Amino acid sequence: MFGSLLRFFRERAGMTQEGLGGHAGYSKSQVAMVERGERPPKGRLVEIADETLSAQGALLAAARKLRTSALPAWTATYAEIEADATALHTYANHVVPGLLQTEAYAQAAISCNYPPLEDEEIAEKVAARLARQQLLQRRPTPALSFVLEQITLTRPIGGCSVLKEQLQHVLEVGRRRNVEIQVMPSNRETHSGLNGPMILLETQDRSQLAYVDGQSGGYFINEQPSLGDLFGRYGTLRAQALTPEASTELIEQVTREL
Repeated sequence: MFGSLLRFFRERAGMTQEGLGGHAGYSKSQVAMVERGERPPKGRLVEIADETLSAQGALLAAARKLRTSALPAWTATYAEIEADATALHTYANHVVPGLLQTEAYAQAAISCNYPPLEDEEIAEKVAARLARQQLLQRRPTPALSFVLEQITLTRPIGGCSVLKEQLQHVLEVGRRRNVEIQVMPSNRETHSGLNGPMILLETQDRSQLAYVDGQSGGYFINEQPSLGDLFGRYGTLRAQALTPEASTELIEQVTREL
């Protein structure tokens, strides 16, 4: 709502995002992110915008009511559902998924964001990501499975030492009785997950839900036949991947070589 209000006053004043950014020391993309609600206003943006756009205190009043989260709105909704899930199944093709990330790896991954985030924002997002890992300790214990592309084991996000610590953590989590981790080898000739990553969940009432994350945000799928197709696709992915035992051996080998 704050972002929408900012955009209203900016457009009423006939000013571009780039023009407002010039007054406040922001880039055009940063102003756009505030207007879309993807980042909170920082520095003196609110004061400068209120004066420059002749908002007569409206933006100042709105900012006092502003409550921000380190998670985008769509991710915050997902995190709430995830926290209560009885089962969760994840296919990851670029990075180690958030539930398995170490603090150093999470910080390195989030720091890759474009446009670049401020240090404070990075710290908030890292804390929010690590907080989601309480699911691993929750009782009753949820059933968790992960299918990781082999590249996630070798892409040195944050450097080799960070990656090595990350792989050791993956091995540790994989020893839990309620967790199964499989690796999709890079030499596989058939692959049912080429459309991208996905997360499948089962809720407390045993209903099923899928979450797909993309460049501009995430969305839920809860209707047939799309939902059934995703669960079927994930089942095929698990059959195509290495077994949990063979996956552990591969992760251990990669870890030793770092």
